[in-house]
Parts: sequence; C-alpha cells; structure tokens
Amino acid sequence: MPGADTLPPPGISAYLTWHPDPVFLVGSILAAGLYVYGVLRLHRRGDAWPIGRTASFLAGVLVFLGITCTGLNEYGMYLFSAHMVQHMMLSMVDPLFLLLGAPFTLTLRVLRPAGPDRTGPRELLLSLLHSRFAKVVSSPLFTLPLFIVSLYGLYFTSLFDFLMRSRVGHDFMLVHFLMVGLLFFWPVMGVDPAPHRSPFVIRILELFAVMPFHAFFGIAIMMSNSVFETTFANPPASWGLTALADQNTAGSIAWAFGEAPTIVVLLVLFVQWAKTDQREAKRKDRKADRDGDSELNDYNDYLAGLAQRNSGSAA
Repeated sequence: MPGADTLPPPGISAYLTWHPDPVFLVGSILAAGLYVYGVLRLHRRGDAWPIGRTASFLAGVLVFLGITCTGLNEYGMYLFSAHMVQHMMLSMVDPLFLLLGAPFTLTLRVLRPAGPDRTGPRELLLSLLHSRFAKVVSSPLFTLPLFIVSLYGLYFTSLFDFLMRSRVGHDFMLVHFLMVGLLFFWPVMGVDPAPHRSPFVIRILELFAVMPFHAFFGIAIMMSNSVFETTFANPPASWGLTALADQNTAGSIAWAFGEAPTIVVLLVLFVQWAKTDQREAKRKDRKADRDGDSELNDYNDYLAGLAQRNSGSAA
C-alpha cells in the first residue's frame, strides 16, 4: 500500500486511476460470473429472465469495483472525504443495484430440487431464507439500529481509528458498509423473497425513520470545529488542503447521500406498489372468470338479505 506522500494531489483523475485490490477484484469477478452463468443456464432451459435485473446486478458489481479497485480506495485511507464517498456509495447506492438484480431468486430458479427426502443447495438456501436468523436480521427492529450504530458507533468512538490502522481494518469496514446497506434495503425494496416484509406504507416509514439520524450525522461532522478522526489529521502539505476543510466536505457528502438515494428508493417502492396492485387486480379478475364472480354475488346476496330483513322489521 503506497503512503500518502507517494500519492499525487487528490482529484477526479487520481480517484479514477485503476488500483485493483486482489480480494475485491476476485470477489467481483466471481459474483458477476456466477450471475451471468445462472442467466445463461435459464436461457438454455428456455426460461426468461428480465434483462433489467441482469443489467442492475452487473451495474452493482461495476460500482463496487469503482469503489474498491481504483484510486478512491487508496485515498480513502488518508482523506475523510474519499472515505465518506466509499461509505455512502457502499451502504446507500450499491445495495440498490445488487438487490434489484434479485440474485437469490435467480439462484433458486437455477438450482434443481434435490428430490424427496433429500437436501441439496436449493433446499439449504430456502431453509436459510425461512430461518429464524433471517427473520431477525431482516426485521426493522434489527436493521434500523444497525444502520444507525454503523454511523454513530463507528465515527464518534475510537473504533474508527483502531480499524484504520491497517488495510485489513479498512477493508473490513468496506464490507461491513455493504452488508449493512444490503440488510437494510432487502426487506424495504428488494426483489428477492424476504422472511420479513412489511406493507408498503410501513416500508416507506422505515425509510424515513433513518433520514433524521443520517442528516444529523452529516451536519454534526460539518459543524465540528476540531478534527475528531486522528487518522485524517495530517494530510500531506502538497495536497493543498486542511484536515478540517476535508472533514467539512465529508460531512456534506454524508448529508447529501442521505437525501438523494432515499428519493430513488421511494420511486422504486411506488413502482413496486403499483405493480403489486395490478397483479392483485388481475388475480381477482381471473378468479371472477373462473367462478362467475361468486364473491361479488355472495356480497350482493348478503346486502339483499339485509335489505329484506330491514323492510320486514319496518312493516
């Protein structure tokens, strides 16, 4: 890992320079390869898979590569603003692309059932998705506190400086940010089946519940008159910036990312809500065609009976 003095002054071109991290690069290639293999396997069987889901998942992999395998990842060790871009992108943006790709649904469709009284990969995945553990980690009682603690418990304690002492600690935080984002958004707007999925109104409330905490976090960083992360206290003089100014930029980034992705998720939720209503309406229409709309007829008979009893009582 190069030292801060060996890096050129930060900027867009420096951030976009290719600096592959072997672990993240291999993991990204493996994830994209397995996803594409699953899609091709479905097509060979004659099954369709929405191209939008494929494009979304692959875009998520590219975003992950852009965060972890470029100069941004190098500057993230020395600049609070670069680190905050990584944090916000991994927790608030990348999960949206990956979840809309529905990787669990694709896996379940690709894997064959193991057969009677046998347990295979598909049965194990279904068991995990319906397990008590999955119900706990997808509950807002878990995801909301985890999301909030990942902001305040990390940056306002000595834990952050401790983890930033090594590349391993830094990389651990990046993985943690992604996992927190995936867990939070999975039951809110994910396409994959989730053991805990609230009605759309509740999901919108869950989304808005974290906004004040997120906004206050960014404002608290911007308004601080002292550098509270010693890791970023002494940027090289050749970079032409101060630690306090960079910290202010980091707070602005945190505040901005609390607003824009939320609007995107709201739009996704409204689209999903509309599609769910359409599917329910079509289901009821098909049921009415099959049984001659017996539900409506029964309700009309019930109203007619009430009217008859009321007229009899009046007489």
